[in-house]
Amino acid sequence: MPPSATAPVGSDAPQPTPGQPYGALDRFFKISERGSTFAREVRGGFATFFAMAYIIVLNPIILGSAKDMYGHQLDNGQLVTATVLTAAFSTLLMGVIGNVPIALAAGLGVNTIVALQLAPRMSWPDAMGMVFLAGIVVMLLVATGLRERVMSAVPGGLRKGIAIGIGLFIMLIGLVDSGFVSRIPDAAQTTVPLQLGLGGHLNGWPILVFVLGSLLTLALIVRKVPGAILISIVAMTIVAMVIDAVAKVPSWGLTTPKWPGNPVSAPDFGLFLHLSPFGGFEKVGVLTGVLFVFTVLLSCFFDAMGTILGVGDEAKLMDERGNLPGINRVLFVDGIAVAAGGAGSASANTCFVESTAGVGEGARTGLASVVTGALFSLALFLTPLATMVPSQAATPALLAVGFLILAGSVREIDWSDFTIAVPAFLAMVMMPFTYSITNGIGIGFISFSVLRLAAGRGREVPPAMYVVSAVFVFYYAMPALGLT
Repeated sequence: MPPSATAPVGSDAPQPTPGQPYGALDRFFKISERGSTFAREVRGGFATFFAMAYIIVLNPIILGSAKDMYGHQLDNGQLVTATVLTAAFSTLLMGVIGNVPIALAAGLGVNTIVALQLAPRMSWPDAMGMVFLAGIVVMLLVATGLRERVMSAVPGGLRKGIAIGIGLFIMLIGLVDSGFVSRIPDAAQTTVPLQLGLGGHLNGWPILVFVLGSLLTLALIVRKVPGAILISIVAMTIVAMVIDAVAKVPSWGLTTPKWPGNPVSAPDFGLFLHLSPFGGFEKVGVLTGVLFVFTVLLSCFFDAMGTILGVGDEAKLMDERGNLPGINRVLFVDGIAVAAGGAGSASANTCFVESTAGVGEGARTGLASVVTGALFSLALFLTPLATMVPSQAATPALLAVGFLILAGSVREIDWSDFTIAVPAFLAMVMMPFTYSITNGIGIGFISFSVLRLAAGRGREVPPAMYVVSAVFVFYYAMPALGLT
């Protein structure tokens, strides 16, 4: 029997048929075909946006605190606009062209490279020009089919290990961003890097909001309540606003849950197209310049690869061979996003693991990304509202989704075959332990190639895997060779 034409919009009722409302939307994004609903896609888009909205605050802080070789600093207001503008553009493009529930914004690992390695040795336009060039190279790799061949060369068990590593990594991100786990200062002179709360204790209202939010999110998931993650984020933001108004909390971290006096602000596009693609080579030389571009390229390439595989697997979008249909479109958009980040002076844009928050809400198509991108577009004018959700209210989503990824993948690894089990294990633990998706992938690739050779099964390793493993070996050897 066909779905009811009177099914309420915003519910989880079956999607309309082509002749009914949303029919064209359903066909374009393949919503029904992928077992999703319009409501789930919208909720997923909102959940992803709130889970990654912290980048609107954090990216300007990272880039704005650094100086280029001339002592110049980027304007914070212009950086906010650049961050939001490029995130909106990249995410909308991924939704419409890639049709996957993956959002993009300025990558945290890459912006640190730009701020601490590139900018001090050249001008800001030069540094952003190198990011732009890295994006062009990524698009060329996709056009030649090389990037897809690299991803196809990754064995299924290692892919699962990468997905689990991403799950553990985003759990750690959630714990750290919420303040539930914190770094022990170097002054403590201890080999233990992390501690519970501050000083080994959980103190303060913000931590309580995170704990309550985590319990609420998990309880709603156990009860199979539609919109569990989004409900928790909204509910705990309201709770945080009440607590802040009553208890006068000294600090919530980057974002204070307080209704802004003026929720509307005008964007400042002063940094847009403020770049010099080849100026950096004049400052540092051709070899060093190429290595800088290579460093940015490698981080973007494999961070995005890990996220795409992890999100695609969690969203059940992979085919019977473990490949993501239409992967070239997704990878090409990712390359455009890297270049767009440089052109907008926001640093390279890349796929965000927080997209799993939307997948956890049931998102399976690019419509969720369109919703997230639309919210970023609104944030151009409503930045004060977008930044009022405290991390303590949004990060429980990362904790819950991290668990769901782990639970769905760990049983699918062949633990009896050490040549795949060990690399998968190393990939999954190195991501959170080194706070880098790229490091987890690199160590997983290298160990897989070495162990298969040691077991006399070297012919089973695709040539692309050997090539990429060699590139990673060179990448890790660069400091020892004096090439950084």
